[in-house]
Amino acid sequence: MKKRPMNKKVPRLRTDEQAEAFLAQDLSNLDFSQFKPARFEFERKDEQINMRVPKPLLAAVKARAKARGIPYTRFIRETLEHAVTASK
Repeated sequence: MKKRPMNKKVPRLRTDEQAEAFLAQDLSNLDFSQFKPARFEFERKDEQINMRVPKPLLAAVKARAKARGIPYTRFIRETLEHAVTASK
């Protein structure tokens, strides 16, 4: 019985050169379960708001954001975007 090779983890790549070298090899044994979806925000954030909310509301927002694996400020921004872009 042949022993199956262990799935490789992706090392921390600190430079473009390290990333290129890593991608140049056979990645068929790569463990893809370690990856998380990423969302990139490209639009410039040049305005700021300041608001007071009840402590339990902020705690709930932070918990929802943590469950999604994103910063709570991004969660608030996404919620606002959804509210204003939802069908009118």
